[in-house]
Amino acid sequence: MENSLAMTALIFLGAAIIMVPLVRKLGLSSVIGFILGGIIIGPFVLKLTGRGSEDIMNTTEFGVIMLLFLIGLEVEPKKFWRIRKKIFGMGLSQMLITVTLLFLIFYVAKWRPDQALVAALCFALSSTAIVLQTLKEKDIFRTEVGESSFSILLFQDIAVIPILALLPVLASRPADKEQMILLQYLPDWLQPFSIILGVLLLIFLGRYIFVPFLRYVSRSGMNELLTASSLFLVIGVSELMNAVGLSPALGAFIAGVMLATSEFRHELESQIEPFKGLLLAVFFVSVGATINFFVIMEDPMFIFTTTIVVLAVKFGVLFGVGKFFKLKMDQNFMVAFALSQIGEFAFVLINYSTNLYLLDPKLNAQLLAITAITMCVTPILLIINDKFIEPRWPKPENTDDEIIEQIKQQKIIIVGFGHFGSTVGRLLRVNGVKATVLDNDPERVNILRKNGFKVYFGDAAKPGILRSAGAETADLLILCLDSPEKNKFILQYAREKFPQLQFFVRSKNRLDAYDFINNGVDNIYRETLGTAVNMAVDILKATGMRAYAARRLGQRFMLIDKAVTRRLAKEKSNDTVTFTMKEYLEREAELLAQDSHSFDESQWSENEEF
Repeated sequence: MENSLAMTALIFLGAAIIMVPLVRKLGLSSVIGFILGGIIIGPFVLKLTGRGSEDIMNTTEFGVIMLLFLIGLEVEPKKFWRIRKKIFGMGLSQMLITVTLLFLIFYVAKWRPDQALVAALCFALSSTAIVLQTLKEKDIFRTEVGESSFSILLFQDIAVIPILALLPVLASRPADKEQMILLQYLPDWLQPFSIILGVLLLIFLGRYIFVPFLRYVSRSGMNELLTASSLFLVIGVSELMNAVGLSPALGAFIAGVMLATSEFRHELESQIEPFKGLLLAVFFVSVGATINFFVIMEDPMFIFTTTIVVLAVKFGVLFGVGKFFKLKMDQNFMVAFALSQIGEFAFVLINYSTNLYLLDPKLNAQLLAITAITMCVTPILLIINDKFIEPRWPKPENTDDEIIEQIKQQKIIIVGFGHFGSTVGRLLRVNGVKATVLDNDPERVNILRKNGFKVYFGDAAKPGILRSAGAETADLLILCLDSPEKNKFILQYAREKFPQLQFFVRSKNRLDAYDFINNGVDNIYRETLGTAVNMAVDILKATGMRAYAARRLGQRFMLIDKAVTRRLAKEKSNDTVTFTMKEYLEREAELLAQDSHSFDESQWSENEEF
């Protein structure tokens, strides 16, 4: 069946939409749903995919690239340096031992030495997409399991670069002219330093090009342009790294690390997350659709024996490495099960090896089938771990899995850091109270960051920004934006999605306060009330009134004003508020005229904090 690229994409998306909810109802991973959907629509069941399948597979590899970029945004350079021992300790030992064991097994099984080494190198890699997606779903990415898994995966992505360089050497022939890369035009003595040159290039671009570029785009105030710029950066970096001979995914990760400390971190996460999720979903569907069942049926013993051997060897090596690095037993099982499959980069390396005539077409199809099968088996292995193995090592009461690094976000989120919000933030800061601060004015953010304030660029009216800022775990949300409409919009969304939050809201005037009160907000602060009362107090003192008496009158006035405003908001609709002002003013004057000894402040002070 011949389909256009658009029709193939439509079929892939339909398979994901139908299958994932079904498997999630059964308590299974979404990855199983995607792969099963791909098998069903593939050429061996419904035959709904055509030649467009290969194009879809190539396109959705950008999902993996975007995933690495987002992971890089979460890993600041300091953390990257802190886990370097795990990256080069666990990652290097896993790669070396796995490649050695698989090569010996294949060589003993009478494979050609070059084919045995190619297969061992490809099979030693694990699936970044599956593992990180699983860690995110289980909410264990920031635990010891997550850090160990991530360290191994990161080293594997780095290892793709020397593997790509080694394959033409094994083939005893240079890569095709189409495969020539920019670094091959450098002097011979510089080419071995390609990784260092690529990393230095990205550091330079991140510091002097990316951030100024995003600041320039953000000044337009158009979210569409920022979205386009986010995609431009990710795709541009991956293509640049591909051109110089480095792994596109590794390049995207390093670019993310370079931007992790910038004010655009949360905004970039929010913009790219939907595209990453979509492309990853279709990527998993394409994995299922590319399983060649005819190749499996021709020699099922070879396919399944090799699959079992690869899974067993990788599991054993990962378990041994984890034990050496002192992972707990339940953590060790989780890491070993999660990373025992073959990764998506194996598809690239196997096809590249075939182009170099290291692998014949039949062996190519068999290795691709083995790779896809291990991906399908992984979610099942994780279910076995969850149901039967993990319960054998229950966690001690009142202790969580060892958290490696708490989310940078604080328990307090301030939205808007203009003249009002910055006053609140500065007072909190000098008293040692930390807060995550969001503002959507790029110039203000840039100035504040230069002056030592940790302010992030982001529009909190977008749901993804609030979530990135840590709203799920925060205690307080302080809304200080100039626009009452935006404050109201964010309030309504946050009340629904993050019910644990306590809200403190800036109000322009009394009418805005009515709306916030009727939305259930207790902590409202009218920006004109305090300053106006302070001015009136100073005027009273200038007329000869004693300072104490003037301050007390001002305090009484604010208490009465707040209380009456709350009562009017509850008893009157906005349409009738104007007709109550005479009543309000008369009551206020009467109360203020009363002798201070007869005024019971307690009836007004309770919960009148606005």
